[in-house]
Amino acid sequence: MMSLRLSLGRPAAIRRRFDLSSVLAISFLAVVVLASLLAPWVAPYSPIEQDYTQMLAPPSAAHLLGTDDLGRDVFSRLIHGGKASLFGALLAVLVGTLIGVPVGLIAGFRGGWIDDVIGRLLDTLLSFPAIVLAVAITGALGIGLTNGMIAVGVVFSPVLARLARAQAMVVKQELYVDAARSFGATNTRILWRHVLPNAVQPLIVQVTLMLAVALLAEASLSFLGLGVQPPWPSWGAMLTRAYHYMEAAPEQMFAPGLAILLTALAFNALGETVRVLLDPTN
Repeated sequence: MMSLRLSLGRPAAIRRRFDLSSVLAISFLAVVVLASLLAPWVAPYSPIEQDYTQMLAPPSAAHLLGTDDLGRDVFSRLIHGGKASLFGALLAVLVGTLIGVPVGLIAGFRGGWIDDVIGRLLDTLLSFPAIVLAVAITGALGIGLTNGMIAVGVVFSPVLARLARAQAMVVKQELYVDAARSFGATNTRILWRHVLPNAVQPLIVQVTLMLAVALLAEASLSFLGLGVQPPWPSWGAMLTRAYHYMEAAPEQMFAPGLAILLTALAFNALGETVRVLLDPTN
């Protein structure tokens, strides 16, 4: 009877955790992702097609968001640019996770001199300003969206590593870890079968929150000319071009700026929703 009550009450509890902001954030992200994936069919114009008779044209029926300094349709470039910006954010978080989480788990689980060495390396990376370190790594790897976001992922990795280390240090003290060791389980098996699954909750939350930071980092690198290269668009690259014509056509900055702002807010709301869903006290 008790289990029946719990099974009936759980959907209601889940519904309570999805407030209006969560629904709006998830819906907005779904629209952005679908529009980016379907950009060749959704966008009314090519993102690189130039029309010198329509340079810096204001919004109209033909061009919903106007045109840029080369006569390219801003709405089409916004849709196509979403693919590059979202890809960059996901790549950076993926690289940071693949580097930071294993390193942090090993440091926290093994302890001793291994933890000391990894800790000093993480402190060294964290001592550099994030954007400066990302620019330096991008310069070493080469200019481009992929290299730039790999650099951002390297910058993200110490944050995830320290969180994974802290979780591993807590979980390895649990009785089920001692029980697994007493049955002859190797350290590798204990780490990946027992420690990681029980330490993953805060890591998932941190990853979702980092998507917003990665999106802003992609915009920053593209604004500096280190991300997507012309003529292909990204939201940061669009802001770069619009900045040069801010006095003549200030409306050029609204579309990519709002796209970055709203998507970052949606990622933050998604992270908060994931945190609430994974919180066992709710």
